Amino acid sequence: MLPFGNLLNSGNNMVTKVRKSKEIKCPVTAMLELIGGKWKPIILYCLRSETRRFGEIAARIPSISRKVLTEQLKDLEEDGLVHRVQYNEIPPRVDYSLTELGKSLAPVLNEMEKWGLEKLVKRKA
Repeated sequence: MLPFGNLLNSGNNMVTKVRKSKEIKCPVTAMLELIGGKWKPIILYCLRSETRRFGEIAARIPSISRKVLTEQLKDLEEDGLVHRVQYNEIPPRVDYSLTELGKSLAPVLNEMEKWGLEKLVKRKA
């Protein structure tokens, strides 16, 4: 048994399911609980500098489906990283921005950006 989750049999592969609880002792696991996955870091990166509407986020991340974007934004909102404001207008308008907790990830996102740029430059060389 792994220290941070339960081992589950998923077809031929064994996967780790991390528990969403206060019992997580590893700080990296705790962080990945909030921002892990394919899309959450990219969404947070997109929102790090300003408030954006749903359509703007979707346009900046063209490979994400609208359904998945909606789900990921909802998760980020539930975890207290993203603030959602819905205006009672027609057509509906919804703005997304980072909360203070979300903004506290800026140094992490900046370092990810820096690392990614360095690796892209090395690949092209």
